[in-house]
Amino acid sequence: MISKIDKNKVRLKRHARVRTKLSGTSEKPRLNVYRSNKHIYAQIIDDTKGVTLAQASTKDSGVEATSTKVEQATKVGEAIAKAASEKGITAVVFDRGGYLFHGRVKALADAARENGLQF
Repeated sequence: MISKIDKNKVRLKRHARVRTKLSGTSEKPRLNVYRSNKHIYAQIIDDTKGVTLAQASTKDSGVEATSTKVEQATKVGEAIAKAASEKGITAVVFDRGGYLFHGRVKALADAARENGLQF
């Protein structure tokens, strides 16, 4: 019998391993990324208070559906950087959520960096 590997279960184990070493503070909150098949979400979280400070996703009205998912991730990166600058946040800790730093996750991170977030 051939067993299938549950990619999401492997990702969650990787994410849990990374999260033991990574935490957001008031001075340097955590930029969390979640990626589904259709959408991509980004949140800036203060883990000491357990509060989401800013968020952006492809479901927001400001981020319209473009031709590719990578372009959508770029728009979300720009939107989260803009939302962070409005709240006075300049530096964050990047939490890729257990995903490989490639494709949509990389596009979001690069766009956030280009628009003023430091990590």
